[in-house]
Amino acid sequence: MRNISLLDCTLRDGGYVNDWEFGKNNIISIFERLVASGVEFIEIGFLDQRRSFDQNRSIIPDVKAVSKIYGNLDKGDAQLVGMIDYGTLDIDRICPQSESCLDGIRVIFKKHLREEAMSYIAQIKALGYKVFAQLVSITSYSDDELNDLIRLANEVKPFAVSMVDTYGLCHSDTLMHYAEILDQKLDKEINLGYHAHNNFQLGYANCIELLSYKTERNVLVDGTIFGMGKSAGNCPVELLGMYLNNRHNKKYDINQFLEAADSNVMNFYNEAPWGYSMFYFIAASNDCHPSYVSYLMKKRTLSIKSINHILKKLEGDKKLLYDEKLIEDLYTEYQEREIDDKADLARLKEELADKKILLIGPGRSVVDQRDTVADYIIKNNPVIISINFIPSEIKPEFCFITNTKRFVQLSQSLAKNADTFRVIATSNVTSSTFNFDYKLKYSSLLDFNAQIIDNSFLMLIKVLGKLGLNEVAAAGFDGYRTDNMPNYFNPDMEYVFTTNEASELNNYVIGELDKLSPEFKVEFITDSYYDVK
Repeated sequence: MRNISLLDCTLRDGGYVNDWEFGKNNIISIFERLVASGVEFIEIGFLDQRRSFDQNRSIIPDVKAVSKIYGNLDKGDAQLVGMIDYGTLDIDRICPQSESCLDGIRVIFKKHLREEAMSYIAQIKALGYKVFAQLVSITSYSDDELNDLIRLANEVKPFAVSMVDTYGLCHSDTLMHYAEILDQKLDKEINLGYHAHNNFQLGYANCIELLSYKTERNVLVDGTIFGMGKSAGNCPVELLGMYLNNRHNKKYDINQFLEAADSNVMNFYNEAPWGYSMFYFIAASNDCHPSYVSYLMKKRTLSIKSINHILKKLEGDKKLLYDEKLIEDLYTEYQEREIDDKADLARLKEELADKKILLIGPGRSVVDQRDTVADYIIKNNPVIISINFIPSEIKPEFCFITNTKRFVQLSQSLAKNADTFRVIATSNVTSSTFNFDYKLKYSSLLDFNAQIIDNSFLMLIKVLGKLGLNEVAAAGFDGYRTDNMPNYFNPDMEYVFTTNEASELNNYVIGELDKLSPEFKVEFITDSYYDVK
């Protein structure tokens, strides 16, 4: 008759949230409560020679050092395991099991390393440990690749082979497809495991699906206290314990999980929440590495629809093996909708030639120094061009749109005010319902050497330079604050920058304006970090 086991990996997977710095007291408290809960396996952290020993952290440089924290603790009936990311711990740092307080070691590896990793697992097994083969990103395996993994596993015979849904992509049918292949072909003595992530809110449901699967093979599932873990988090161990008590006659003490959540875990959650979010949903729904989503969202120029469109271009193994050059190229390709803008530039030149120009940005100074702006307008009667927003107290003749995300936010207002001002849009901004008055070639306005290649303020200055103008006034281009105070008068427009990012962006704009002078003069009529004269 099969045996079902519960493995808690709070101290290992939860460590992605806090760089494994739980603090010694928390580590011991979590450990003792897990022992008291009755879970069969407790994963005490990573074994990683790249990190020095720190009693406050659950990432440990070698197996012997584990005893410095856990050697004198009562582990009750629980079995202790550590995790090795294949390639981060030399075999000579693993002492024989008879000299260690660990009962087992889990080895996690990507599919292209499966042969070398299984050889490493065989060496660890020879030292007396129960060894778990953890298949990173199970959804990336083809059936042929999984069959090859099974061949290797049947030769080595690890204690368990576990499906790791690294990016939370599994639905129940996908999970069970892999589970059935493993169950049918693995040596019967090998346990079948599952490690869920919660990108689709399916961690708990998928664990139940596997636990309901009819097999004589021993099964073990992973969980963490309150779902603590990287990205969208893991399956909560307290839910698994409750389910197994109710449906499989287990006797886990759920109060111990809850006490650990309340006393030891919630402080970390309050500082850096994990769990289901739009960010990780986007990654999971596109079957891709979260770093691709992070790269595109940090551009701060794309609508969610545009981000999804770009991610659909990812193919094959590249989806889950992050390639920054690839996503840079896809982003640029998406933004570069080539058009012939000569006629539109000629029309703009006729409109703006020999006129004073005032550019209006969305910085707080437009509101805080409204009288200064109003006086300038009265005295100079300039043509007013706003950038990526529609001012309420100032009536522009033109609105310059370069940012897809901003366009989505402004589309209704633009349509409502279509008779009030004209819209100049770069070619990366598209609409099926709105007709732009002028379309300009996006790629011709970019600076590919910059941190942000499409700074809208500098793009418009480049446009005006193409039109033969050599000076402009500017208000509301405040630059980015380094004190975490608001940058914009409208909080809905706010971006969050670190102090270093803000300083770098300010210095970049200052440098570009300096390159333009004295051929092109910018007069700042409101306070700005860019105004260094």
